This record gives sequence, structure tokens and C-alpha cells, in this order.
Amino acid sequence: MLIGEVARRSGVSARMLRHYESLGLIRPSGRTGSGYREYAVEDIRRIFHIESLRSLGLSLREIGRALDDPGFTPSALVDDLIRQTRERIAAETELLTRLSRIGAVEPAGWEDVLQAVSFLQALGSKSAAARQRAALSSVDEVPVPVEALVEAVLSETDTNVAGALRWALARSGGTGTALLAEGLASPVAAVRERAVQCLAELPGEDATARLREALAHPDVVVRGHAALALGTRGVADAVPTLTEMVVRGQNDTDAADALSMLAGDGSTAERIAGGLVEHLADGTTDAPGRVRVTQALADIPGLTASRALAELVHDGDRAVAVTATYLVRLRGAR
Repeated sequence: MLIGEVARRSGVSARMLRHYESLGLIRPSGRTGSGYREYAVEDIRRIFHIESLRSLGLSLREIGRALDDPGFTPSALVDDLIRQTRERIAAETELLTRLSRIGAVEPAGWEDVLQAVSFLQALGSKSAAARQRAALSSVDEVPVPVEALVEAVLSETDTNVAGALRWALARSGGTGTALLAEGLASPVAAVRERAVQCLAELPGEDATARLREALAHPDVVVRGHAALALGTRGVADAVPTLTEMVVRGQNDTDAADALSMLAGDGSTAERIAGGLVEHLADGTTDAPGRVRVTQALADIPGLTASRALAELVHDGDRAVAVTATYLVRLRGAR
């Protein structure tokens, strides 16, 4: 079979077949009387083998070794190809992510593109100082890729850098709430905590809505951060969680302060006091918890809190009674 016929049947161009021959990958079995290359059935089979191995990503040199070395072990080569392919996919994925983030900020010119590239490189630096500088300078100097900020803040372990990243996200206009909400579903507790801390510092109704959802989160730490943030925003939905925090001793001072802020409304104050009193009476709250609840009642206005403190003056637990006596006198002096 002549080279033109081989090219037609195999789909490999005559030029490529000659290139294979120059590299020693194929050697036509004979020549016609006129000197033309003549390919036998075995030659055709070898061409198909070459093309099959090329489809796996092997170089022509590797293909020659694979076909000619009797001791060649394909499993080792396949494993190496898998590793190389994974590395290439990871590199391409990283490039795609970077390009998408630059595109998302809609750069007006090459200067914006270069600034964004510089920002992303600094954000990924091993130097905490460089990452912090990038976060602090991002809003005023560079179009901010919000996805990059969110990814950075969820993985940041340095306290100062994390604070700067949260600040940068807040300054970016409160976007990124959906991505942070995804962080709340992370299997890593530290990531969940960073996500809710960042949501707590973002302005806007969307962030508040995400924090409301977090009140039902199975992670007690996430619920606590969400409740404290919502308390400062005047969201009464946080009252049950804040009350539980006082009882358990989880950031109880901050929780009591948040309850006090929410108690500015009369009906909410009565609701808060009623919830605290229930914990005093249910018999399941331990002694330190009852003292914390008594202390929390001090800053809750209204009749329910005043009556509860008056009754607690005579409580069987001396620590509770002494605390209540002091608080009753303090309230009376106001």
C-alpha cells in the first residue's frame, strides 16, 4: 500500500507519516520498483498504535520507547501520565479562576488588569504582611475581585490579616454573602467560624438574612456569632440563642450586653426577662448558670425582671441570693 492510500485510510497525513519515518517510529516494509514507499499490514497496525498512544498524551519519544522496548512497563508510564494530567488540569483551573476574577471586576484598561494581577499575587503571598497590605489597599487602589477576598478570608489563619480582609469585604459593598454562606457549610469548624465572623461585619439586608439563617446552624459557635451580630442590629430573633449563651456561659457577657440592647423595646424586654426566668425555674440550669442569668436580669427593664430579682433575694443558692440583693439595690438607686 502506497503512502497516499495509507494516509487516506489512517487519517494521518502523508507529511506526518514522513515525519514518523524520519524519527524512526515507522519503517515501510518495502519499496516499489519505482522507489515509492510500500506499507505492509504490520506497518499500518503500528501507525494506529502510534496514534492511539498520542491520544493519551505521550510524546513521540515516549511512543518510540513504548513500542520498541521489550522490557517497557506501561503501568508506570500511565501513572506518570495521570500525575502530569492532574498537574496540568490544576494549573489550567488556577489560570481560569484568576482570569474569571479579573474579568468580574470589568477592568477599564490594561492598568486595571495589571493592578488586579498584582493584588491577587499579593493576596496569595506567604508573607502575612504582604497579604495584609493587599487587603488594606484593595478598595481604594484596585478593582476588588470579591471571590478572591472571600476565599482568602475563609482560609486566613493570621488574626490581623483576617481582620483586614473582613474590612476589605465590608468596604466592597457587602457583596460576597452567598459565597460566605457556602463557607458556613464547610466541614471545617474554623472555616465556618471565619465565614460567620465575616458575615457579621458585612452591612446590608442580605447579610442580616444570612445571619438569621445561621441561628439554626448545628454548630453552636456559628449560632453564637450570628446571635451576637443580630443583637447589635436590633434583630429580636436572636433572643433565644442569646439567652442560651448566657445559661451555658458561651460569651455570656457579650450575650447579656446584646440582650440589654434588645430590651430597649418594652415588649421585647418582657420577652427576654420571661425567657431568663424560665431557665431559673426549670431545674436544669446549673448553679453558675443561675448566677449568670441573675446577672443578666440586671440590665433588663420592666416588671418581670424586677419581680424576679426581688424573689431571688431569698433564693436557696447563696451566690444567687447575694447577687440578686446587690442588683435590687443597684436598680433602686438608678
